[in-house]
Amino acid sequence: MARHAQSSRTRTRLSRRSKAVGGLALSTLVGTALWAWPASGDDHENLADAKSTTSRTASGPDTPRDPAVAAKSAPNATPKGTIPGLSDATRKRIPANARQVLVVTGQDMDSFQSRVVLYTRKDASSAWEAGPTWSAHNAAHGWTDDHHYGDLRSPIGVYTLTDAGGRLSAPEGTKLPYDRNDRFIADGTGVEGEPLAGAFDYVIAINYNREQGTSPLDPQRPLGDSKGGGVWLHVDHDGPTQGCVSLKPKAMRELLRTLDPSLHPVVVMGPAHH
Repeated sequence: MARHAQSSRTRTRLSRRSKAVGGLALSTLVGTALWAWPASGDDHENLADAKSTTSRTASGPDTPRDPAVAAKSAPNATPKGTIPGLSDATRKRIPANARQVLVVTGQDMDSFQSRVVLYTRKDASSAWEAGPTWSAHNAAHGWTDDHHYGDLRSPIGVYTLTDAGGRLSAPEGTKLPYDRNDRFIADGTGVEGEPLAGAFDYVIAINYNREQGTSPLDPQRPLGDSKGGGVWLHVDHDGPTQGCVSLKPKAMRELLRTLDPSLHPVVVMGPAHH
């Protein structure tokens, strides 16, 4: 995907985005309880995509067509059963008891296009198996390893997934604690001017700068408000977010049915090759 601010046309789009974000923050500061919403990921108190929470490959033309030959000839090939695309440092940050890992990979540092893959492993096994893959959106300006409120970047890192909620009832089979609440309302428009209606029909809180074990609507920010919060997985609104990761409704329903607290799910998120 093309990067932001690479042409006069892009600069015009960014200007419109800035206006849209400002308008969104103004239109969504409604009610003391609606703490959590920007268009995805920075303070849903300004209603559209929440503030932060605490947590605690393509083949080239010369790649052999035979997978076995390719594996032998690629000196840096990922060992079988290992989650691909992660650095050793990132792999070490995945809790030892985690048996579900949702990997969100951005196209590059400044892109708002992502791919999401769910990996699982069996009890007593160290081998990870890839499951469904979905397309997704992240923040309008891409990624950062030092997220702050309003920077329009998604935080890079490894975060636990413990709580969910939404405007709609939990899909049958949902295992995460789920807060069905009419306050999950996204008003106004997103960064690209797209309508946000339905964006918070389903939400899974990413434990970046938040108190786990609470509703995604909980406004607590242990690292301080300036570090952002309300970073969620939520329903895609066909445009970039303010910090969250958004997926199509079908994907969100499938995640809610699949993520299991007893398997200690985590999300690993960031740009490719980071």
